[in-house]
Amino acid sequence: MSLSSDFIGELLQRNHAWADRTDKTNPDLFARNAKGQSPQILWIGCSDSRAGEGCLDLLPGDVFVHRNIANLLPYNDLSSLSVVQFAVDVLKVKHIVICGHYECGGAIASLGSKRLGLLDNWLRNLRDVRAKHKDELEMIPDFHERLNRFIELNVIHQVHNVKKLVPVIDAIAEGRLQVHGLVYDVANGRLKPIDVPDDPHVEHYHLAEDDGDLE
Repeated sequence: MSLSSDFIGELLQRNHAWADRTDKTNPDLFARNAKGQSPQILWIGCSDSRAGEGCLDLLPGDVFVHRNIANLLPYNDLSSLSVVQFAVDVLKVKHIVICGHYECGGAIASLGSKRLGLLDNWLRNLRDVRAKHKDELEMIPDFHERLNRFIELNVIHQVHNVKKLVPVIDAIAEGRLQVHGLVYDVANGRLKPIDVPDDPHVEHYHLAEDDGDLE
């Protein structure tokens, strides 16, 4: 989009054209969305402008979305945790998708050691993934291949993180939720499923109303 003198006017023109096209192909969509939302998917992705949920080719109202730098699910981030709880407990989504993407700037930065200021606090979560898989990553001599593997390992780590959250644990146990890991390739627009191994430590995060172990 050009940096025109009438930036908002250009945005409104594009918006109105989009709304007209969408209304012609899906005449009941906006009226239905005005009554509420019932998405089946929670998409947790990166803030990168190239890698949004638009690649799913779905309609407004189909996907509940949370995006941040490097698609992270830190245990102490109230924003992402609140999104997950709302999506699972209130919206009753059936699928959570953690989607990373190749050529991720956050991953590139986390493979290096340059100071980035405030951003370093957020990327600490990604550096933890790097440290955990240090031996595997150092065995990959090609930087691009190492970066791709790092991005995939981060998706696995974030899937494990989200599956340790109490609302997610409960919903999975009830058989009403699945969690998936994907990577988006910015070079061809296609999604790649990631094989996520079971987390051997997940049982330590299953909580109960009463702790019989301490009685």
